[in-house]
Amino acid sequence: MSKTNVEKKKKKAEKRKKLKQYVAQKGEMESETESKKKKQSLQATEEEKELTAEERRKLERKLKKERKKKEKQLMREAGISIKKVEPKKQSGSELALAYLTSWSENPEEWKFQKTRQTWLLLHMYDKEKVPDKYFTILLDYLQGLQGNARDLTVQKAEAFMKEFDDSNAEDPNLLDKCERIRQVLQLLS
Repeated sequence: MSKTNVEKKKKKAEKRKKLKQYVAQKGEMESETESKKKKQSLQATEEEKELTAEERRKLERKLKKERKKKEKQLMREAGISIKKVEPKKQSGSELALAYLTSWSENPEEWKFQKTRQTWLLLHMYDKEKVPDKYFTILLDYLQGLQGNARDLTVQKAEAFMKEFDDSNAEDPNLLDKCERIRQVLQLLS
């Protein structure tokens, strides 16, 4: 076995050991705190009779905060990192492409979303952001485009074509973009 594998196994074993110690400490603390809690609850019931509902809530929040602080301290001492895992949010492109797929595959449940349509119209000429498999669906979607969105799309496509004609570039990305522009103009004009 290589040295790195051995080191990794040692680190894992150390972490397991720390975690076991932490769990054991927490169990001991809980048993100690249970007797304290009983005493405190007896005292608290006498004090709580005198407290209003708002004061009681504040006290409960304060105690909860202190408990969490102690737990975090124990976790730090045990060497266990505390990280909040946030769910990964979908990017604008993923949401827009999912919107387009929903429009084509599930029209009954599909719902118009201005932001998704705007994203698609802004990025439809970029092959990386809107792959070919989605572009064919997008062309079908554009057939139903109405009003100002349709007019602006045609104007922008014509402006891009003039810009492309003036540049006379041989770049393959520009050629792909030009082909997409032609398809959109043929469809909407």
